[in-house]
Amino acid sequence: MVTQALPIADRPGKDSGRAADGEHSWAEARRLAFDCAEPLAPVRVPLVEANGRTLAVDVTALQELPHYASSAMDGWTVNGAGPWVLTEPGKPLDSGQASPVVTGGVIPPGSQAVLRVESGHVAASAGGRDILMVAEGASPGEPRHGQHIRKSGEEAAAGEVLIPAGTALNPAHIALAAVAGFDQLEVLGKPLVKMLVTGSEVVTAKVPAPGQVRDAFGPQISTLIQMLGGVPGPLIRIGDSYESWLTALGASEAPMGQWSDVIVTTGGTGRSGADHFRAAVAALGGRLLIDGIAMRPGHPAALAKLPNGRFVVGLPGNPLAALMALFTIGGPLLAGLGHQPLADISRLPCGTVIDAHPASTRLMPFRWVDGLATPAHYTGPGMMRGLAFADGVLVVPSRGVQLGEPVPAFALPWCPAPQSTRTWP
Repeated sequence: MVTQALPIADRPGKDSGRAADGEHSWAEARRLAFDCAEPLAPVRVPLVEANGRTLAVDVTALQELPHYASSAMDGWTVNGAGPWVLTEPGKPLDSGQASPVVTGGVIPPGSQAVLRVESGHVAASAGGRDILMVAEGASPGEPRHGQHIRKSGEEAAAGEVLIPAGTALNPAHIALAAVAGFDQLEVLGKPLVKMLVTGSEVVTAKVPAPGQVRDAFGPQISTLIQMLGGVPGPLIRIGDSYESWLTALGASEAPMGQWSDVIVTTGGTGRSGADHFRAAVAALGGRLLIDGIAMRPGHPAALAKLPNGRFVVGLPGNPLAALMALFTIGGPLLAGLGHQPLADISRLPCGTVIDAHPASTRLMPFRWVDGLATPAHYTGPGMMRGLAFADGVLVVPSRGVQLGEPVPAFALPWCPAPQSTRTWP
């Protein structure tokens, strides 16, 4: 069965619409996060940072490539038939003259061919001048006219398009740009993402004691941001106080003078007195675009925009809930800012009966079992074991599903997108 994008009427969450408490449905939140993002302006980046970026304007040859005639071999440039009298390297050659040259060396005026070093030998004449002769082991007719000379412009003429706009740059493209004399390339903008990891109970090393938890975000969030189309910026750990939230969200500087386009926070999105996401956003003059999503896990997720144009993605503190929220609103936001389309949702046959859940879409990591997408074990909001070995995530509507019924699903950033139910597992 070939998978397909869902039409609007069939998108998950449609059956429940807007929840009674004002939460957006899963589909609404995902679409809103994408639609609120204006693609970022192109930027110029050094060649060493251009791999994987999308070229914004054509790269055209600034001059001929190669820009001078050069030797393809170590040996001698020659004019006329041999033997040849050797002259100084680089001087124009008259008939019967030759001069030493190395691979890549400039071909002097008057040169007609290059005799490779294996095919010649030098002897002294009676007059004491060095004479170049073709060696016995040379190929018949060597050197032929033009042999082993790389002509100027044989790869590209000046002004010729070398790499067209829209190309996803790879290392060979970057090498070509370097050969052509470019130090920077203009690429489509990608969002720079600052990450705030909160929680005074969070420890970053060793086995946590009771009342402590290991940091599940720090070791992987930068990589995940990159997988979702962002440029990872600084990762900052802050406490749980309102003042620390306000300071971290209001700080403006990122590495190398750049401003972050997006801030991703973890924790603090609940509604208790210890949760400060909303209060800090309001104090900075920001506004909430998404204030909760009718989904489990991850329903406290939020999306805000600050007056300076930055977006703030608020993730819940539990690891699985946070990642489901990041996939729901963070991924679409980064795609919209980074000139990428909103990823399609597939439909896959469910491997079990899933009961209804009032007004909430459920995001369930699944494994392929006998050709069916079957919910994984160990998928509580704070658990990572089920997701670690999952093949994707089911988007289960609040009405539930029956065995074998096609269910909306999305691929994980580290798993290939499905083409059919036979090729994704």
